[in-house]
Amino acid sequence: MYETLRQILRVGIRSEPPPTPAGDDVVVRRLHDDILRTLGRALALRHVDAGSCNACELESQALSNPYYNVEGLGIRYVASPRHADVLMVTGPVTKNMAGALRRTYEAMPEPRLVIAVGACASGCGVYGPDYATVGAVSEIVPVDVAIPGCPPSPVALLQGILAAVSASAAKPR
Repeated sequence: MYETLRQILRVGIRSEPPPTPAGDDVVVRRLHDDILRTLGRALALRHVDAGSCNACELESQALSNPYYNVEGLGIRYVASPRHADVLMVTGPVTKNMAGALRRTYEAMPEPRLVIAVGACASGCGVYGPDYATVGAVSEIVPVDVAIPGCPPSPVALLQGILAAVSASAAKPR
């Protein structure tokens, strides 16, 4: 241990400079502004796992960490679909989850947005059509935005939420 400390004192701490942000801050600021302009309050997000492998869930939970901080952007996860503005669905819809997904969608107040997260929710991805799945989310409920990727990155999720909110703002009321 003393040798390591002597070497650090002799050579110094060598590290590379941190990478510059790749425009993530611009996406985050635009999302926050669009949410407040469209809704005038926080965006309530209801997440439903329709039968995924949990990779998309891990990425969506990364949105809650201090780096992305979606709570600070005005996005909050809610437990009840009756309080939700956006339904975020991950995974191919299994036959057992089709009815629950439809009831969750119908319980949401108008205007409601649906985001299909990942390749599986958009078109069954690696699972493909089989005996246990009904298919993509769009076969059960209407989808406003589909976010590609297996799994999509947290930035892609933010961009998808931004696209859904922007599309909602563009719709005539």
